[in-house]
Order: sequence, then structure tokens, then C-alpha cells
Amino acid sequence: MKSPLSLVKDTFGDKSKLVAALEKFTGEDLWIGRTNKDKGLAHVSNAKLLRLHATFSTVKEKFGTRAKLIDAVLTLEKRTKDEGYKTRISAYPVPRLFDLYRALEKRAKNAAASAKAPAKDGKDAKKAATPKKKAAPKAKA
Repeated sequence: MKSPLSLVKDTFGDKSKLVAALEKFTGEDLWIGRTNKDKGLAHVSNAKLLRLHATFSTVKEKFGTRAKLIDAVLTLEKRTKDEGYKTRISAYPVPRLFDLYRALEKRAKNAAASAKAPAKDGKDAKKAATPKKKAAPKAKA
């Protein structure tokens, strides 16, 4: 396992190039301006910058904008008409939205797989859950 510094050097050359690559995503489409104006992205750890770059790259490729990612989350949760929920998750940053999307997608995939699996009868499930009892020994008289 390589360290974050070596990954930054191998992939981007140095940290300033990684920050410059990340700043391409800081437009209105994906970014919510929550960074410290005095420090900026240059003072963020290499590991976090790498995670942010991977997340933003994937979201940009798959969805294009935050709005489309939010719509995908609403669709997966079957809450497309819920305006209150939409406003609430609109305040989430992209990494949190993308984590939510992946969790919902995984949950939907697992639910579909379990729906395809044959369901056991209630009797069979009950028999499998309770072990057979041995007969009690007879008392000597």
C-alpha cells in the first residue's frame, strides 16, 4: 500500500497540480463553497484531496452535475415529489451525496436479489429455527 504522498507524486507530480485538478471541479455544477478562504485547498491533507478528486471525477463522469446526482438519489428513494427532503439533501456536499447514492444503490440491488431468492414456507422456517427436543428420561419408581 502506497502512502498518499507517493500516490500524489505518481499521479499528479506534486500537491499543487492535484489542487489545480481539484479546482476544476469547484464550479457551480458540483461544488458547495465550504472551504476556508484563508487556507484553501492547499492546506488539506493529501489523502483527503485524493478522495475528493476520485469522488468528483466519478460524479462528473456518471452524473455531470449535483442536481442530477440529487435527482438520482430521490429516484432511488422513491421520493421524487418530496420537496422538503430535496431541499435538505441539496445542502449536502457532493461526497456525502455520492455516499448516499452508493448506499441506496447497494440496498436496492440487495433487495432485488433477495426478492428473486425462493422464499421458504413458514413451517419450514419454523422447523429449521427450533431444534428437536429429546424425550425426558423416565423416572424410576
